[in-house]
Amino acid sequence: MGDPAVDAALKQASEELGLEAWYRDCVRPLMRSGPDGYPSCCGGGCEPCSQILIQVAERALELLGRDRVEDPADAPASG
Repeated sequence: MGDPAVDAALKQASEELGLEAWYRDCVRPLMRSGPDGYPSCCGGGCEPCSQILIQVAERALELLGRDRVEDPADAPASG
């Protein structure tokens, strides 16, 4: 889909923290925004809770050794 390293880190973090694969696309914006863009938990028992999405984003970024990833729209064109 995108950067293979980002995809691999997101997969590993999701598996480590028990987040189902179909929720991974919900984590990608958090990996781009960093903590300033993290939503708060509403306390409504959401599935998944924003807190698990944040934990997965932070773990994936830790695996990558980055504090955030580039938005694909901002990446330089290859070719």
